[in-house]
Amino acid sequence: MSKFDPYEHLNISLNPDGSLTRFIKLPTSPATGDSGQIPGQAVVSKDVILNAEKKTWMRIYRPTKLPSNDNSIARLPIIIFFHCGGWITMSIADTIIHEQNNRISSEVQAMVVAVEFRLAPESRLPAQYEDATDAIFWVQKQALNANGEQWLRDYGNFSRCYLYGVSCGANIAFNAAQRMLDHKLEPLIIAGIILNQPFFGGKNRTKSELKLATDQYFPLPVQDLLWELALPQGTDRDHRFCNPFTDGPIKEKIKHLGRCLVIGFGGDPLIDRQQELVRMLVQQGVLVEARFDDVGFHGIHLIDSRRASAIFNFIKEFV
Repeated sequence: MSKFDPYEHLNISLNPDGSLTRFIKLPTSPATGDSGQIPGQAVVSKDVILNAEKKTWMRIYRPTKLPSNDNSIARLPIIIFFHCGGWITMSIADTIIHEQNNRISSEVQAMVVAVEFRLAPESRLPAQYEDATDAIFWVQKQALNANGEQWLRDYGNFSRCYLYGVSCGANIAFNAAQRMLDHKLEPLIIAGIILNQPFFGGKNRTKSELKLATDQYFPLPVQDLLWELALPQGTDRDHRFCNPFTDGPIKEKIKHLGRCLVIGFGGDPLIDRQQELVRMLVQQGVLVEARFDDVGFHGIHLIDSRRASAIFNFIKEFV
């Protein structure tokens, strides 16, 4: 482990000004646009600006075959999505993320609002939480504005809004949901949060972290580096953004969260923390649905289509 270089594992280098050089450029996919749809296409998508100054934006997805209810269009749940990437990489324009959102919209039958949040270390936490709350407020404004975003107004059900995140994105969804408890969002209702392989940490190692310290996909030195790059400077892994389990005010606040779906895999070094999260939520009276599989690793849904389908089925049942 002493010779392991997490920068090399992540294909990044740290620049003197504190920014990163990211050596891997993943293939990207454009949105289809809202001018029409290609025959046979299951989902259409379009991009909208969230905050031009922060360079944040969103990609909205909707299925082309809309369910009907008594000869009228049944409104679809709205899923606000936060992507994975360890705080420092990936984009909703990356083909691997774009195709996942296409599948969510099609298979779950939902409107998806994917959020392009700022990356660390150029923008450290809580910047990502702020971008998430910006996106939630933006969706709320569409419900209030007669000239709001047409797809959401025509097809979305603002009383069935869900926050969905994967890995660091699940951390964002968890923290954004808590921030929203301080605001009145009507007519928008956050009906639940979906935490897929949530990324949390702490200074004290869990049994699963030690057992899987040299994990092929998410080894311990990589996790530590990601937190070092993402957390506010001068803090450590027991900061509440990383480790919510020792923070009394957070425990009090989460009592008021709505329903939660937590998904995890036994081969993920984070599995102990994910299960600890479920216990904490249950102890605070939160309605939790836990879906843990003994087999699988962190990020398995990105390369195993069957596991991805299982996750989408969990989400469909939840919403």
